[in-house]
Amino acid sequence: LHAAHIPGMLRSAVLATVAVSASAFTTPALFTRTSTRAAVSRGPSMQLYQEGVLQGLGVDAIPGTDRPKNLDGTLVGDIGFDPLGFSNWLDLRWAREAEIKHGRVAMLAATGMIVQDVYKFPGVQQTFGDASMMKLHNVAVGQGAMQQLFLWITVLETLTGIPAIIQTLKGSERQPGDFGFDPLNCAANPDALARRQLVELKNGRLAMIATAGMLHHFFITGKGPIQLITG
Repeated sequence: LHAAHIPGMLRSAVLATVAVSASAFTTPALFTRTSTRAAVSRGPSMQLYQEGVLQGLGVDAIPGTDRPKNLDGTLVGDIGFDPLGFSNWLDLRWAREAEIKHGRVAMLAATGMIVQDVYKFPGVQQTFGDASMMKLHNVAVGQGAMQQLFLWITVLETLTGIPAIIQTLKGSERQPGDFGFDPLNCAANPDALARRQLVELKNGRLAMIATAGMLHHFFITGKGPIQLITG
C-alpha cells in the first residue's frame, strides 16, 4: 500500500464509519439506560462464579453503603462499585461492551509491551530498528504502518463491532462482548463459561491498569517493562 494513498483511504474509512453510525444511532436515547436489568436477566443462568459467593450478589465493594439499584449482581464481575453513579444513566450493556473491548485490547497491548523487550520477530529489526514502546509507535506512524492498522481496524469495527452493539442495544439475546467466536468450544460448559467470563473481565481490568503503568514507566525512564526490572 503506497503511503500517498493512505490519507484518502483513511478519510473513506472514517466517512463509512460515520455513515453507519449515523444511520444506526438515530437518537441519543439509545446510549442511555433502557430496561437494562430485563435485558441482562435473559443471559445464561450461571454467569457468576460460585453463584456470587466470591463475586456478585453477595459482595459490596463499599462496605456500609447501599448497593447501586441498577447493579443487581446479574452482570459478570458486578461487585456494586459505582461511586459516581454511572449506572443510573448509562446503559450497562453499552458500558460492559466497552469494558470488555478495552480489556481485550489492553491484554494484547500488555503482552506486546513485554514481548518486545525479550524477542524480535523476523523483519522487525530491519524495518523498525531497536525502537520500542512509544518510539516504535512513532516510527510506525512515520512509515505508514500505523495508518494501515487504523484503516483495517476501522473496517473491521464498521462491519462487526457497530452492528453487534446495535443488536445488543435493541434488545436481542446477544451478550456484550459475544461475537460468536469460539473455535475451542469453551462455552460448551455453562459453569466453566461463567468462570472464564469472570477471568477475562478481571484480567482485562488488570491489563488496562498495567498498560497505563508500563507506558508511564517508559515516559519517565525510557525503558520497557523488562528492561526496567532488570536494570
